[in-house]
Amino acid sequence: MGLVLVVLLMFFLGSSQAYHFKVGGKDGWVLKPSEGYSHWAQRNRFQVNDSLVFKYKKGSDSVLIVDKNDFFNCNKAKPVQSLTDGNSVYKFDRSGPFYFISGDAENCNKGQKLEIIVLAVRNNTSHKAPSPKPSSPSPSPVGNPVASSPNAAESPNAESPNSEMSPAHSSVFRAPAPAPSAAVAVGGGSIGLVMGLSLVFGLFSGLV
Repeated sequence: MGLVLVVLLMFFLGSSQAYHFKVGGKDGWVLKPSEGYSHWAQRNRFQVNDSLVFKYKKGSDSVLIVDKNDFFNCNKAKPVQSLTDGNSVYKFDRSGPFYFISGDAENCNKGQKLEIIVLAVRNNTSHKAPSPKPSSPSPSPVGNPVASSPNAAESPNAESPNSEMSPAHSSVFRAPAPAPSAAVAVGGGSIGLVMGLSLVFGLFSGLV
């Protein structure tokens, strides 16, 4: 049951894309329809798999599919195809021009003929993918002013090789090392410590 529904749906979708155009409207395939054949053909759009329906009196007229030269000359001697049953259907199997004339040469010379241009089939697979944009050059790494200095080894702010952050990162994110204290600046060892304590006691005595 499901397979039948799928087939019917595909048939419906396929048939809904094709149209049947009744040539001459309610008048049919006649010498002088209410709307001229040229005007009617120009205001419609025809595609592959669409069909033309020609209604006429069987035995009194016919439809001849001819080439371009025979169309303009109303030459019915060597038609590509002849339709004579009075209710003829012609299906477009390709794009391009098609030429139809009346089987009555006199009627053809008086204007009973039709030129149809079938639109070309669109091919979506022919589009090319856009070319990839060229990649922009990667920015230069941030320089390390400490590492680039010739006296980097003597600087107290130089990073040790075992630091967790690279020198470039440390020069950006880390604050500079604090200035040395007064006690360390005066001297080292016990002499510096004694002098620092004496200074502190002298300031304290002056305040008292």
